[in-house]
Amino acid sequence: MTGAAAPFEPQNPDFEARVRDSFSRQPFMAYIGASLGVVEPGYVEVHLPYRKALTQQHGFIHGGALATIADNAAGYAAFTLLAADVSILTVEYKLNILRPGQGDKMIAKGKVVKPGRNLTVVDSDVYALRGGEEVMCVTSIQTLMALPGRADQ
Repeated sequence: MTGAAAPFEPQNPDFEARVRDSFSRQPFMAYIGASLGVVEPGYVEVHLPYRKALTQQHGFIHGGALATIADNAAGYAAFTLLAADVSILTVEYKLNILRPGQGDKMIAKGKVVKPGRNLTVVDSDVYALRGGEEVMCVTSIQTLMALPGRADQ
């Protein structure tokens, strides 16, 4: 497994297609130019290329954009482990910006820490890709709630 601390068994064998389909239906992700990278059980990457339109007054990627991709990576990491008839919703997250988001691309890496029937806890860190090197700029921990019987549409 690429990034998860422990191997997880997805309840839905088509989890990757389901995650990619759900992500593709988020107009905001398309608006900011985010895309999915790796999708594995309990682990998801969201990529965000540098665009001047996403920066704040100092030229760094805005903290709101960093929080958005951290939240999405966490949500979809949890979503990979759910049954086909269960959706997911963020209920809480704590985010620390460690250094400015500056680089060619931001990569959010969501890793399930503890899956649960109702609540799942996920670490989601954001790295700035600078000259081929990943530099962590955000760390977060998130709690997500399963929504049984609720369609993801």
